Amino acid sequence: MSEPDSQEQIAVVLPDGSELAVDADATVEDCAYEIGPGLGSDTVAGKLDGDLVAKEQPVYDGAELEIVTDGSAEYLEVMRHSAAHCLAQAVCRHYDDVDLAIGPPTDEGFYYDFDNLDVDEDDLADLEREMEDIIAEDYEIEREEVSIDEAEQRLADEPYKLELLEEFAEEADTVTFYSQGEWEDLCAGPHVDSTGEIGAIELLEIAGAYWRGDEENPMQTRIYGTAFEDESDLEAFIERKREAEKRDHRRIGNEMDLFSIQDVTGPGLPLYHPPGKTILKELEDFVADLNEDAGYDYVETPHVFKTDLWHRSGHYENYADDMFIFDVGDDEFGLKPMNCPGHAAIFQDHSWSYRDLPIRYAENGKVYRKEQRGELSGLSRVWAFTIDDGHLFVKPDQIEREVEEIMDMIVEVLETFDLEYEMALATRPEKSVGSDEIWERAESQLESVLEARKLDYEVEEGDGAFYGPKIDFAFEDAIGRDWDGPTVQLDFNMPERFDLTYVGEDNEEHRPVMIHRALYGSYERFFMMLIEHYEGRFPLWLAPEQIRVLPISDDNLGYAHRVASEFDDFRVEVDDRDSTLERKIRAAHDDRVPYQIIVGDNEEEAGTISVRDRFEDQEYDVEIDEFSAHLEAERDEQRTEPDFLQD
Repeated sequence: MSEPDSQEQIAVVLPDGSELAVDADATVEDCAYEIGPGLGSDTVAGKLDGDLVAKEQPVYDGAELEIVTDGSAEYLEVMRHSAAHCLAQAVCRHYDDVDLAIGPPTDEGFYYDFDNLDVDEDDLADLEREMEDIIAEDYEIEREEVSIDEAEQRLADEPYKLELLEEFAEEADTVTFYSQGEWEDLCAGPHVDSTGEIGAIELLEIAGAYWRGDEENPMQTRIYGTAFEDESDLEAFIERKREAEKRDHRRIGNEMDLFSIQDVTGPGLPLYHPPGKTILKELEDFVADLNEDAGYDYVETPHVFKTDLWHRSGHYENYADDMFIFDVGDDEFGLKPMNCPGHAAIFQDHSWSYRDLPIRYAENGKVYRKEQRGELSGLSRVWAFTIDDGHLFVKPDQIEREVEEIMDMIVEVLETFDLEYEMALATRPEKSVGSDEIWERAESQLESVLEARKLDYEVEEGDGAFYGPKIDFAFEDAIGRDWDGPTVQLDFNMPERFDLTYVGEDNEEHRPVMIHRALYGSYERFFMMLIEHYEGRFPLWLAPEQIRVLPISDDNLGYAHRVASEFDDFRVEVDDRDSTLERKIRAAHDDRVPYQIIVGDNEEEAGTISVRDRFEDQEYDVEIDEFSAHLEAERDEQRTEPDFLQD
């Protein structure tokens, strides 16, 4: 193929929809200068069809182009990538014979993976000082394009880089290196222009990570860090991180005896202790009430199916790598990663008329997904988890109404927990099943619901499920972190694969549409978020122990138990230990019990109680009936914080 004529023109599409004509060999930076010299000199990187690229990257005809400057949202990602290189350079200065792996930016900072590196937390301060020296030296970060052969020579002593190079060689004849001072790395970029442009940095922790996330590969040393444009942003991040560590659900879960994940039972397989199961049961009952009001019928499906079912549903071809699959005799089985095929099989077992639809099934279904061991983390990422699943089988003209009702249910859940949320329409992923026509129809149906309600939403290209597009809800917790949660998904593919039908008014068979929905997402991740959101101080209706009665002395034990019996509609305990009142109060506070009832001689004589909340406010001579009535109102109204003493 001949080289394009330098005078040949192509057109790129700018963010405002206009077209910019440039030479066929133009780069991102050339385009920026074509728009204006000021923009050209400020260019740090670019985005081509949504992908972040170096400013030296050639553009192509029809590409959607955005210019990235130090004022762009993407600038922090570029700078953090350069900070990762700065870390690797510092490590290479301090340690000999280190093998470099990869060092990308992340949402919260960056990391770099190394092999043959013996380092611990005490060494981070020295590495951080070396990074600051490299930043102060203000090395120019230079990009160089080299042939595959030359790259092999440069990387002769870097086994992990050579492995990456083999893959790059399958797609291109050249690769790029970035150098700063005496150090260089195989990298596609982009990067800032010099190390001096890297802002405030801090190294955070050391962890182990398998090369390329595969536990069959060597375990490497991963060093995490973060970088911000200025010190104030870094300090704010560190403060948020301290707050997150204080709220860590694994620590609080242990302190409150909520759950455990033990080596003897297996990784990613949580065990729920009585207090934790109490909270889960309340969450289950809350959703059960919503489902009952919305006309759902509960079903139950087994934990394992023959893989014949997974072939039919499409999971085997699209999800087998993430499934636990095993043989029993001559048959192959798989633990279910999703509940939907079982619900489709139940629907298939009946004959349906158009008068029967919609059919709404619900199940708190346990599912299993084979995450890499290195990615498992508390309840946030596990092998076994439960989805508050719902699947609806509807006529096409029922889609909009049913999706709207599901969205109303989701909003009720999120507002009950006082969570701010955002919505996104996730479209067809690269790995998917079904025709273009089916996907276009499904995406347009969901979009019409959002538009009809005049809702604000983002479009997440390629983030749909393999069987259909979806509306995802993301919510924000008490310290500003974003979480993925509820979802509603439209599926024209599963009914086709299972040959699901109903008889219409014309007495002909028609294909129903399947709607997938989850109000929490998964109980595990939602429970984890609630633990951290409330810092273990659950609202009254969720608290595993709602009231603790504290007798001042053993002489008041009898009255304490009589008082407790007056609150038998609540989860109440009597602290009858031989301990001082101060220690009992401290224990109840540490256990995050919403209310303490204190009884002594004065209370017993008057037939009243003293009430103390977990905010250490106290009220004396409270009538039992008065407090009981308040508790019932507070619980039933599902308040997010007890406020009896502030009334």
